[in-house]
Amino acid sequence: MLTQPMVIADAQYRAMQNLRDLSLGSFRRMFKKEPLRIIEPEPGDQRFRHESWATNPVFNVIEQNYLIWRRWLLDMVDEVSDLSEADRRYVRFFTEQMVDALAPSNFLLTNPTVIRETINDRGTNLLVGLSHLLRDLDQNRGYPLFRMTDPDAFRIGENIANTPGEVIYQNDLMQLIQYCPATAKVFRRPLLVVPAWINKFYVMDLGEKKSMVRYWLSQGHTVFMISWVNPREEHAYKGFEDYMLEGPVAALDAIERATGQREVNAAGYCIGGTLLAATLGWLAARNDDRIKSASFFASLLEFSEVGDLKVFINEDIIRDLDAAMKKQGYLDGKSMAIAFNMLRPNSLMWPFFINNYLLGREPMPFDLLHWNCDSTAMPAAMHSFYLREMYLNNRLCEPGGITLAATPIDLGKVKIPVYYVAAMEDHIAPWTSCYRGTRFLGGKVRFVLAGSGHIAGIVNPPEKQKYGVSGFYGYRVSENTGLPPDSWVKENDHRPGSWWLDWAEWIRSLSGEEVDARIPGEGDLPVIEPAPGSYVVNRPAPSIPQGEAVRAVGRSRSGKKARPASNRKAKQTASSSAKDA
Repeated sequence: MLTQPMVIADAQYRAMQNLRDLSLGSFRRMFKKEPLRIIEPEPGDQRFRHESWATNPVFNVIEQNYLIWRRWLLDMVDEVSDLSEADRRYVRFFTEQMVDALAPSNFLLTNPTVIRETINDRGTNLLVGLSHLLRDLDQNRGYPLFRMTDPDAFRIGENIANTPGEVIYQNDLMQLIQYCPATAKVFRRPLLVVPAWINKFYVMDLGEKKSMVRYWLSQGHTVFMISWVNPREEHAYKGFEDYMLEGPVAALDAIERATGQREVNAAGYCIGGTLLAATLGWLAARNDDRIKSASFFASLLEFSEVGDLKVFINEDIIRDLDAAMKKQGYLDGKSMAIAFNMLRPNSLMWPFFINNYLLGREPMPFDLLHWNCDSTAMPAAMHSFYLREMYLNNRLCEPGGITLAATPIDLGKVKIPVYYVAAMEDHIAPWTSCYRGTRFLGGKVRFVLAGSGHIAGIVNPPEKQKYGVSGFYGYRVSENTGLPPDSWVKENDHRPGSWWLDWAEWIRSLSGEEVDARIPGEGDLPVIEPAPGSYVVNRPAPSIPQGEAVRAVGRSRSGKKARPASNRKAKQTASSSAKDA
């Protein structure tokens, strides 16, 4: 910037013009009771929605002055030349973090709501807020994580993750849940669901009214859900291919033993969809055709453009992460939570800072935020591979770009029907990146663009008409993915309602004839424990018969039997769990 003084001068000139307008407008406002609007807040910005920011002349000037200087700073970052796109994104991102932290709404003396509350409560709110701050710092071991919801309002297995079912298989990395049927007849092909392991699977089972699992069951599917373990030191060596072999591949074997059915439909959410795609490439290379259709929910296959997440991913940062993970064998889930919260600080950070610490209030119960706070760790080997090979080098979409279990992965060999859902406001898996990813698959793809974001755009049952910033509840759908993204949106009309209905109709023809409903435990795999299982609540898995324990250990990267140390660990865990029981 110092070498480009004209950039600073131009930005300064525009800022001075805005400040001149602000001064003149403030003078006129004494005679006219109309609020100043030199600059409008960005769409979706809720920081200045209190009426005092418009009706009170002092707060009106404070708000406009802040927005003027915010734009001045960001304009300078945008207009500096000779910056690489990566450097520009990096500088802009952290400049925004600083500017958002300094917003007048975040301070006692410049937030009208906080001032009013402090006067009414005679400062009690500030004392209570201080106690909340000390409590949260203590509970989070110093991490700046703000409590987003009442942690006691939701109980896993009671009012969330409460769809009836049984754990019928487990290994080092996952438990497999078979849910109880909701219909007398079910489709012949079961549905295997691969969730993300960055958070827990029950985002798809948020109580009776929001549960995707219950909807699938009501449509006549036999649903199997993978529940990933929350990794610790003993999982440090587990790599991406271990997640594949001990996740969906092991689940396919277990489903065949539990139901007698070799063929399944599969669905993956977020990174679970990325793993599913890699698994499909691995199976295709081995001429294994057990998965007959795939559904991807907000999943990335092509990583050239991943939004602001890119600022956390470069060789230097990954090298530092590798060093940090090497010490304890995993990346703490709180670090991941902070990174994701920084992507939307004015939604996921500062509103809770104000509510909890300045207003002294407890957060409201909200099931989705409860799930969001239930973070999980990342094994060192897996996370390093995923960040470097997917996000940094974008090799999943290259034929043979990555090799898993001695098998080069080529997504072009995946010829099965695919249903691909993206969300218009998704800041984790941008919809344009999801759309580009469809072109690397070798089969027919039905692409759906839903409204809202990474979660609300997917977990959006037909009964709830939920609108996002994009302004519509519904979706667009087409099987023509050859157009540029903007043209695709223009070519495909908006359809009201939930895409769940469209998916149910699409998968019906791919699910086979109807058979009698399957009861968990009636096949070759006995019930281990009731759903949602031990892994989701961070408990050791219960002991299982010795023959099952040996098979449950899984396989190593080469496809050979797992390491003896892992066998010993499985037996020790089983023995310890038996004593606890």
